Amino acid sequence: MALASIQENEGTTSQPVNQVQATVSNQGFTVGQSWGALRKAWKGYRIAKVQSDDTKMTEYATKIRKIQGELNIAVSSFPNLGIS
Repeated sequence: MALASIQENEGTTSQPVNQVQATVSNQGFTVGQSWGALRKAWKGYRIAKVQSDDTKMTEYATKIRKIQGELNIAVSSFPNLGIS
């Protein structure tokens, strides 16, 4: 899933306004904080990819998948890293 499509979907939510600040994970992060973390993880992944750093790419891919699961959105696969 491309970052652009994530940003498009971020503004369109079917949740009532009073649930926007609901916590997403057992760590107590809000939905907004989780989206911010997801955006930063994608940025880190893209930088690591440009630098051909497979270790960091795997680290960011794992973080991306975890946050996407917590947000209950489609979880990305990374076939180039063997993560699907």
